[in-house]
Amino acid sequence: MGQSAPGDRTAGSSAEDVQVKDGVQADRVSRRQWRWSALAGMASYLDAGSIVAIGSGLALFQEHLHLATSGFTGVGALAAIGPNAIGAAIGSFIGGRLGDRLGRKRIYQYDLLVYAAAVLLIALSVNSWMLFLGTFVVGVAVGADVPTSLALVGEFSPVRARGKLLGLTQVAWNIGPMIVLLLALALSHLGLLGIRIVFLHLVAVAIVTWAMRRGMTESAMWKAAAERGAANTARVRALFRGTHLKALCWTGGFYVFQGLAAGTAGLFTPYMVKNLGAGDQTVSVALSCAGFGIGIVATVFVYMPLSDRDHHTRKQLWAAGAVMQIAAYALFLIFPFTVPTILLNTFLFGVGASLAGDAFYKTVSQELFPTMLRGTAQGFTFGVARACLGVWSYYVPHLASAGITSVAALLCAFLLISGCVGFFFMPNTVGKPLDRIQLERTT
Repeated sequence: MGQSAPGDRTAGSSAEDVQVKDGVQADRVSRRQWRWSALAGMASYLDAGSIVAIGSGLALFQEHLHLATSGFTGVGALAAIGPNAIGAAIGSFIGGRLGDRLGRKRIYQYDLLVYAAAVLLIALSVNSWMLFLGTFVVGVAVGADVPTSLALVGEFSPVRARGKLLGLTQVAWNIGPMIVLLLALALSHLGLLGIRIVFLHLVAVAIVTWAMRRGMTESAMWKAAAERGAANTARVRALFRGTHLKALCWTGGFYVFQGLAAGTAGLFTPYMVKNLGAGDQTVSVALSCAGFGIGIVATVFVYMPLSDRDHHTRKQLWAAGAVMQIAAYALFLIFPFTVPTILLNTFLFGVGASLAGDAFYKTVSQELFPTMLRGTAQGFTFGVARACLGVWSYYVPHLASAGITSVAALLCAFLLISGCVGFFFMPNTVGKPLDRIQLERTT
């Protein structure tokens, strides 16, 4: 990419569409920016909602469709191919690159229709192939949407409100599972029928979001870069050398290992609570719901107001979050797997992941890459993280069948790696326009 990166300087079509230069109105967010961030964040709502819906119904699908615990037709394989893992990885690899080449709007405008059709297939599943196919396509659809939608938010955010607006998308990521879990809890007496209704709710949300997104326009920053012909010089191989490679390794490094723990918490908590005897389906869903509620509070009242303050504050947030997440799973190495221990784990991980998890990853991934490689880079790291989670998810049911200790020990190790990588190699990008960050990094 070389010196092409400074070409990210844009004025855009209106003051609401772009980052205002030199700090003028650097933290002022317009109503349209809030609205567009919320609509873009619905990708996170649907992503996480589908993950947790599958997790909430995993034991019931296993029972009614006679799925094995392991093997290519078991619950581990189902978890490995869906929105939590390999399906999302494939979608993000493809969608992130197409978003850079063809524009953000072409991707986010249509993939929700694919998502809705796939979720409908899951809701109506009467055999394993319908369930597996729907789960895989859902993963591909959300994988394509997430990096594209987040790039859009990063490109229209004011310089000192990127963390705030991208944090809003993380609130949506927590609201999706929370609503799914509340529905699952309310409908738990219906068994598998209740889970089918939960998936039908996701179909409705996807269609409504698709309709509302039709009023959104293309990213002004991407349009300006496209008009300059920046796409012709933005080669994928540029990501694998120099400062772009360092950024790719850093964002991918901490996100892969943190994502293993976050994915396990989101998908397997209800499954493990029920199958390891800590509680029934109602208890397992209620515990998970509490975790996402805690995540919403921590994101709104801690991450969103503080993440754009300065570099030192951002590092402090990361350190606190990393320590809390490690402590959350260390509890299971000391105390029995009972409801009180799980509650404390839920609180610590919910707060910790809000400070040193997805919201942070979403923010820095927009800051460290040029416009015509932004979606590609995030699609790559997001995809690698979900692929690794897919492999891990395949083995979690088998590991958990022998007890929680081995799973908890491995997650502690993963979170320690993530915490160290994120803290010690964090670049200073807070409050800087995207073009200035690229200029500093390339020169």
